[in-house]
Amino acid sequence: MNFGPTPLEEARGAILAHTVRLTGRVIKKGTVLDEAAITLLREAGRRDVITARLESGDVPEDEAADRIADALMAPLIARSRAATGRVNLFAESPGLFTLDAALIERINAVDESVTIATLPNHSVVDTKEMLATIKIIPFAVPGRVLAVVEAIAKGVGAGRKANGALGVHPFQPLSVGLVLTELPGIKESVMEGAVEATETRIRALLGTLLPVERVRHEEGPVADALARLKRAGADLLLVAGASAVVDRRDVGPAGIVRAGGAIEHFGMPVDPGNLICLGRIGDTPALVLPGCARSPKLNGFDWVLARIFAGRKVTAKDIMGMGVGGLLKEIETRPLPRAEAPRTPPLTSAPRRARTVCALVLAAGRSRRMAPLNKLLVPDNKGIPMILRVVDNVLASHASPVIVVTGHERERIEEALAGRPVLFAHAENYADGLSASLKAGLAAVPADAEGIMVCLGDMPLVSAAMLDRLMQAFDPEEGRAIVQPTFRGKQGNPMLWAREFLPQMLSITGDIGARHLAAQHAARMVEVEMASDAVLRDFDTTESLKGLPEFAGKR
Repeated sequence: MNFGPTPLEEARGAILAHTVRLTGRVIKKGTVLDEAAITLLREAGRRDVITARLESGDVPEDEAADRIADALMAPLIARSRAATGRVNLFAESPGLFTLDAALIERINAVDESVTIATLPNHSVVDTKEMLATIKIIPFAVPGRVLAVVEAIAKGVGAGRKANGALGVHPFQPLSVGLVLTELPGIKESVMEGAVEATETRIRALLGTLLPVERVRHEEGPVADALARLKRAGADLLLVAGASAVVDRRDVGPAGIVRAGGAIEHFGMPVDPGNLICLGRIGDTPALVLPGCARSPKLNGFDWVLARIFAGRKVTAKDIMGMGVGGLLKEIETRPLPRAEAPRTPPLTSAPRRARTVCALVLAAGRSRRMAPLNKLLVPDNKGIPMILRVVDNVLASHASPVIVVTGHERERIEEALAGRPVLFAHAENYADGLSASLKAGLAAVPADAEGIMVCLGDMPLVSAAMLDRLMQAFDPEEGRAIVQPTFRGKQGNPMLWAREFLPQMLSITGDIGARHLAAQHAARMVEVEMASDAVLRDFDTTESLKGLPEFAGKR
């Protein structure tokens, strides 16, 4: 690939390397320069531009990202479309994410033009959570480089791939038996806390806790209780001792052996969690829990539990391999006492955070083009008002909270949305136009929201999946601070804005929205092409409703 300054007379067909702002027009980086663009540049007084020009054998960035993603695909993993040389991979089910770290490192070592970033191995993931991102750094990849990367990703020359480069192992709805041992003098609150923390963990992994067996802290009663739970159908057996286990021959492990089981490993290089004991009774895993399992804070028990629920056999070798990254104790920079921790245990293997995006649904307008009807309250053939369809779509997405801005016929709008988990923001001066509604909604945006998705109340065809695609593209740190959907290159709605634009959005006046701000910040905007024209279709006249089958015949 050739890169550098290019005279305009030689620039046709080259890729623009940097966004160029002209009077009344922006030519974005990545644009393949045609004669019209070159004419605009020439009229603006430009003599040359920085471009990239592909050479023979080069593969364009989106095609390269596509091909690498295809080579890495596996069951229960979904992918985005390629855009700006990037493809994101997502989980299609709650489960345990695993990867071949050596293989990913081999790919990243092939050439600086190809990068893959992933979550840590054995991360607990939810549906639609991003697992990995493939990013092509320049505008193209040499074909020979891409061929090597594809071969590595597919396992060519590396023998049979047992598990693949990436995998999502769905959680199984296991039944769990818990034996709780008791000693005189142990507070009841301690015992209740152990049950509560354990049940919370199990439910988070889609499991069910059988009725708890409470017995004396003695080998015999523990063995009898384990046998009863196994007969009751337990897929996993747990022993929470009144006294911490300090040896593989202690009460809890001895109870497992007496019940016909065996101890496979005692201790683990994870702190907290050192004193866990791994055993089995037949094919049923049996664990003696460390004392820290009474706390909802992340500990080694969480790591073992997640693997078992994902159908992964946990061995002594697995336990001994958990030391790197296994220091989980609070340190000086994380001084929160365990007793004050939240009651929901964090199940991820490393701290990470999804972008927080709230949604505004603008429903304050006077519907003048459909008067005397209020377009938002026009029911479809099933009697569902348009605003309810729109709000249900937004609620089904990952946006939270959902704020509905009311104005005209406020009471009727709120009545139509009764029972839906939304917040309301009323625009007292809604008659002043769209900007008044927008500002009323923005004033209600929570302080922790990183992005604001502005949805229109008369666009019922925009689905939750479309909204999630916009949120997946949102990343202010990488320059994707404004996200706009398109269909066949035509810009639509809703738009997603980073919090940094709030001051400018709040200064807008008149019957306009914030769309014009996007032109001022073109370098920080990304367009997401959609598969349908839903993002272009609003329904604000009786004539337009005729094009919406669900509202056919409505006047």
